[in-house]
Amino acid sequence: MTRKYDAIIVGGGVIGSSIAYHMAARGLKVALLERERLGGQASSAAAGMLGAQAEISEPGPLFELSRRSRSLFPELAIRLRELSGIDIGLERKGLLRVATTEQEMNSLLHTIEFQRGAGEQADWLSGNEVRRLEPGLSPDILGAMLAEGDGHVLAPELSLAFAKAAAVLGADIREYSEVQSLVLEQGAVSGVRTRDGTLYGERVVMAAGTWSGPLLAQAGLACPIYPVQGECFSVLSHAPLVKATIFGHGCYLVPKKGGRLIVGATMNEHSYDRKVTAGGIGGLLAAAIRLLPGIAAAEWESAWSGLRPQTADGLPFIGGHQDLLHVYVAAGHYRNGILLSPITGQLAADWAEGKAAEGDYLEAFRLDRPLPKTERVNQDEFAH
Repeated sequence: MTRKYDAIIVGGGVIGSSIAYHMAARGLKVALLERERLGGQASSAAAGMLGAQAEISEPGPLFELSRRSRSLFPELAIRLRELSGIDIGLERKGLLRVATTEQEMNSLLHTIEFQRGAGEQADWLSGNEVRRLEPGLSPDILGAMLAEGDGHVLAPELSLAFAKAAAVLGADIREYSEVQSLVLEQGAVSGVRTRDGTLYGERVVMAAGTWSGPLLAQAGLACPIYPVQGECFSVLSHAPLVKATIFGHGCYLVPKKGGRLIVGATMNEHSYDRKVTAGGIGGLLAAAIRLLPGIAAAEWESAWSGLRPQTADGLPFIGGHQDLLHVYVAAGHYRNGILLSPITGQLAADWAEGKAAEGDYLEAFRLDRPLPKTERVNQDEFAH
């Protein structure tokens, strides 16, 4: 007998796993399909920052979506631990976005002004005030924006916790189940074809990151997403080198438990190459030493890379497809996949239940929005 699901989710990273969890929590019968291991792509490479304020310097839909999603993490961390037994390592010790030039300082002061106007807490700290909080930082730092509401999680643990919690709630989790094409019937999607056979569902959610676009293209649907390869490394120290996450020119520093510090990340657009290069890591290390001289004496742990899914305008695709019924796309989150995973899961579950999404700003993430003719070149020198 052919089993039919309420929803089939393609992609077992943090976005797909969050969608599976949120749908299963509402009693829907779902299948989560991952072509390799759960969370084995961008989700496993991410530093786990929740930078709703430190990341975004202008008002707009991404800021609204990000801070709404950030607010969900405290309750989510408790619920995921109850269901999956996994601690996602939520830390809310704030983020410091540091300035080493007058131009950077003026930009941060502008960011603080708009964020305060939006009701968020954001403070300017002088260089001396920054070093009182973080004595190891460089004397070259002129000041920093302190975003106390931002924080970080353990990215691989978050992705796995979503998937395991979904399984506890009844979701069918299938690793090494590569989707080859969509099943189309009378202008609607009715399932997916995999190497192991065909699965049928009332709805299909595309959450396969950089691989979402090619799968949809097979059905004649446009969803332009391209990869941005990023390299990271980690070091160890007996005592933590910093307490807060540090954003600076050329790198970011994310402290984890046990004296581990993650440093990232390079950017290589339109590349599926996951090699870790000496030049990439060397540049990151030099930038990190400029911000935190003591890192030079830390013990080397490891280096890795991941592929972040990006779109031409820098905003993810979140919503039902305009040309094909019963298919939903949640992809292109770039360096905010971890941060946006809770709200994306909620929005997809709302869609599956036929509920209207709340918030005019969500129109900005529609699949049929106008996009730049040429793909955006991100001027930031780091990604996560």
